[in-house]
Amino acid sequence: MNVRFIKSNEKKEIISKLKEQYGIEELPYLLLETGKEKIRGYSGSLSKEELIKIGELANVEIIGLYLIKREHDLRLSFDAALALQNQVKHHVLEINDEQFYKWIRGYDLQLSQPLAQGTYVIKYKSDFIGCGKSNGKIIFNYVPKDRRIKKP
Repeated sequence: MNVRFIKSNEKKEIISKLKEQYGIEELPYLLLETGKEKIRGYSGSLSKEELIKIGELANVEIIGLYLIKREHDLRLSFDAALALQNQVKHHVLEINDEQFYKWIRGYDLQLSQPLAQGTYVIKYKSDFIGCGKSNGKIIFNYVPKDRRIKKP
């Protein structure tokens, strides 16, 4: 099992960055880091020691929900945007019907107004529908391919 448990002081740093970026103040999960700088959250009843023992007995590839990708900032996963939507207060970009139609099909969004560079949580009506990264003119789409609508 190629998993590293994130210690409490590192978790505090992650939460501090999430608070600064998105307004998120709490992650009620045991955090684990897996390959490719992905942070997963586990909320089950097994302890860290029990998870390690299971990993020694069986080939465990995935534990918990994929939450965050470490890049030059922290990018919430598609599921984390939904799971933490009650806490997200900053860097929210609301889109209209036309933009939603393109976004959910995997297209990047051309912005009519300049937007600061960084990662944004995308909101359509009352739903959070993932994250995108802005270069100031374009929001790059990070909706997973298996979650996109394939019909034109």
